[in-house]
Amino acid sequence: MSANLVNLNTNPCKMCMPMGSVSAFYGISKSMSILHGSQGCSTYIRRHMATHYNEPVDIASSSLTEEGTVFGGTKNLLKGLENLIKLYNPEVIGVSTTCLAETIGEDVPAIIKQFKDEHPEVTATIIPVSSPGYGGSQYEGFFRALHAIVRHVPMDSAPNNLVNIITGHLSAADTRALKALLDACGLDYVLLPDLSQNLDGGHEDDYNRLPQYGTTLARIGRMAGARITLELSPFCPEEYSPGAYLRDTWGVPLLRMNLPVGLRDTDAFVATLEALGGSIPAAVREERARYLDAMIDAHKYNAQCRVAVFGEPDMVLALVRATSENGAVPVVAATGSRCAAFEKTLAPDMAQATETQFSGDFDILNFADFAGIENALLARKANLMLGNSDGRRIEESHHVPLLRYGFPIHDRVGGQRTRLLFYDGSLCLMEATANAMLQHTENSFREELLNKYFKDEASMQAEASHIEVAEPASGQASAAVAPVAASALNELVAPSTAIIAERTKSHPCFSCGACSTSARLHLPIAPKCNLSCNYCLRKYDCANESRPGVTTAVLTPAQAFDRFMSVKRDMPNLTVVGIAGPGDSLANPHETFRTLEMIRREDPNITFCMSTNGLALPEYVEDMKRVGVSHATVTINAVDPVIGAQIYKFAMYRGKRYTGETAAALLLANQMAGLRALTQVGIVSKVNTVLLKGINDGHIPQVVETARELGAVMTNIMQLIPVKGSVFQNMPLVSNKELMDMRRSCEPTLKQMYHCKQCRADAVGLLADDRSIDYRPPVAEKAPVVEEAKPAVARKIRIAVASKTGMTVDQHFGQAEQFYIYESDGDAASYVETRSVSRYCNGMDDCGEKAGRMAGILAAVDDCKGVLALRIGESPLKKLVTRGIRVFTLYENVDKAVNDAARALCG
Repeated sequence: MSANLVNLNTNPCKMCMPMGSVSAFYGISKSMSILHGSQGCSTYIRRHMATHYNEPVDIASSSLTEEGTVFGGTKNLLKGLENLIKLYNPEVIGVSTTCLAETIGEDVPAIIKQFKDEHPEVTATIIPVSSPGYGGSQYEGFFRALHAIVRHVPMDSAPNNLVNIITGHLSAADTRALKALLDACGLDYVLLPDLSQNLDGGHEDDYNRLPQYGTTLARIGRMAGARITLELSPFCPEEYSPGAYLRDTWGVPLLRMNLPVGLRDTDAFVATLEALGGSIPAAVREERARYLDAMIDAHKYNAQCRVAVFGEPDMVLALVRATSENGAVPVVAATGSRCAAFEKTLAPDMAQATETQFSGDFDILNFADFAGIENALLARKANLMLGNSDGRRIEESHHVPLLRYGFPIHDRVGGQRTRLLFYDGSLCLMEATANAMLQHTENSFREELLNKYFKDEASMQAEASHIEVAEPASGQASAAVAPVAASALNELVAPSTAIIAERTKSHPCFSCGACSTSARLHLPIAPKCNLSCNYCLRKYDCANESRPGVTTAVLTPAQAFDRFMSVKRDMPNLTVVGIAGPGDSLANPHETFRTLEMIRREDPNITFCMSTNGLALPEYVEDMKRVGVSHATVTINAVDPVIGAQIYKFAMYRGKRYTGETAAALLLANQMAGLRALTQVGIVSKVNTVLLKGINDGHIPQVVETARELGAVMTNIMQLIPVKGSVFQNMPLVSNKELMDMRRSCEPTLKQMYHCKQCRADAVGLLADDRSIDYRPPVAEKAPVVEEAKPAVARKIRIAVASKTGMTVDQHFGQAEQFYIYESDGDAASYVETRSVSRYCNGMDDCGEKAGRMAGILAAVDDCKGVLALRIGESPLKKLVTRGIRVFTLYENVDKAVNDAARALCG
């Protein structure tokens, strides 16, 4: 298909930009927000804010529908503003755009001007904010709103003695603490925004729907004459930094500071207030001393903490610095925002913490989703999370405690009253992390001692018999795997972590040291393949040919078992049995798992390894675990469907054939899900990648990075082996130097394999000494042929399609303003181009024999043998038939319809 597919984040670690914009306006006195977009946007934001703050939240909407989307939403927004003013009579109105309004190109400032021209009696300040959901996160939306506010509020630039304090999205409790400190210091200040009361007020008998508290317009108007701006947001970009605007427009000096969390950053903030003339109360110095004493008390507990932090970038930086001061080791730091300086800023603190405690490496994730965060914290063995409620799924799945900070907090009461700022807030954070470690110890130490020292009678008997004992996996086999008796299933046991580590050392593909000592056996029991790669062909075999996908004979499970017994007898150093084709192991699930079941019952200690393209991997991970597979190799050549579409001809998945970017996207999604699942069940994974010059050679570092994020322990970047008859048979090869340079450049990201021999599907023996020829049958069986459908047509036929979307044949011939041109050999349809034409019929009064229009259509489809349309009139049908163009009327998927028509045209 011709769809343009892009990589998507899974469960993003962020809220949308309008959410941040609305939150910022709640810090402005007598302010109301209206979203220019569909009603669902305001409902979504109200729901999140109401469950976090436990307060009623009012947000207006212009309620764009299909009509407004097509013809423009000016009327909706004008009416919305009228109704909002009538109901609330606010002093400030924030008009925030949404994805829909930005996509259709709404000129919100122009609409606001029109409203003011039509309603001169309105005195409210109306402030437009560009905040499309796809343009960033709530972090960017929050600061874009503040930037818009200082730009649109009339300013008095007369010098005054004020100090501007600009913050990000703080909790109401932290905002109150900030105001209390500033008041106690005796400084005259403007706080933008003031979130201390509107979303965490006291109980009142009468509900006032218009927020009464927050920073007033009059106060904001004096910011231009302030003596300095303190912006507590180190990552806010210059283009929508309110402090930068005041500096550049009104000459107000700007000082950017970290959030005052932890000892260092609170000290810096307090010292700055003192330098500005503030009088620091004695109580603040007492709090500092109390915090220092508490740090000493809790240090030994926090030293056990390997923490993963996620959220808005300013908060993540504050938490990383504070926890590292307290003795914890931040091993993962992640934000859902796009933040250019994020990694550079956090790396020094995280590096120092990990080096001090010899705790290994760490991960800093920019523009992260929770799938990446989950993989990283598992890889780094994090035992605590700090972040919002959206991390609760990881907490539930992996029992990693989550301390909730930031926004949103849905599953706890009091999210608006969490404290982080200053010495007392930092003390609360430090004691929470220490208590989490104490709780973990209290909950787990008995179980750990029991597992370490207690052995029941069955375990001791098994140990005496050298049988591995572990918790059996679920007895539910895949529907594709032949059922076996329950007693037989109980004999299959998953290897323990310690056993897997030992098996890795003796696996010649995963450990270079085992190459010269440990033999492997590849059993060619899987001829079918569900993926057609352009570099692959399995039609040839030669005793001297060593490459993946070739074998002299395909074995049945019984024959494979006999070969295993024969090789085991001849080679005492046999450590690994692998299934590597000649097709895909998981396209032949019955043969694969039946063979491994038989061998496992004979030899509980042999290492099982499987190789797969990953298309069917998510469906069979549990079966792999059940039969005791400990190692797997997944071939991933691209993590971008556009590149993948150049490598793969088609994919067969659940009985349906996919081509182009659709096939590549489907394959990638399953590869990523499968690799992640392998990591979660403890199967050691390696990723193979074929280096294809001019296609993925500039993309491989991204493949390696993705493999690391998904839990692979190694990547194997391989040279292309040109195969006669394959699509890539004449592709130029990279040099050995280029190959080695690529491996070395990826080595810092993930361990690389340098000793791969690109073995046959029936390889036997050491990597450097293949003995497969000794185990071939006397009369060689015919080499397997990949089960690909034969093209039904010898040549490609060009066909024109009338379609509204390019996906389905769903348009009347007379209504078409363009034709999608496809080529097909009856087997695979490929998109060529789109050709525009004048519409044949423009309504009942303008339809019929239109010679000029029909001549243009005939010229556009002149090189086509067929036309596909939902319906067609008699006159154009006759003209097409006269030209020798056959017409098919149907409603069908374009790919299928084109292929069916191509076969029909060639009889």
